[in-house]
Amino acid sequence: MKDFSWKYFSMTGDVDAYLLYKQSNGENGEEEELEEEPAPESMEWMQ
Repeated sequence: MKDFSWKYFSMTGDVDAYLLYKQSNGENGEEEELEEEPAPESMEWMQ
């Protein structure tokens, strides 16, 4: 199923086929967002 969905996606560009490919790989497509703290030197201009 993984190979079929990838080949179909690569031939058609169909988003649903790509989502099916990602799902069959065990990836859920939702990446965890990490909150980044600004570097101390980048905050100097704010003071």
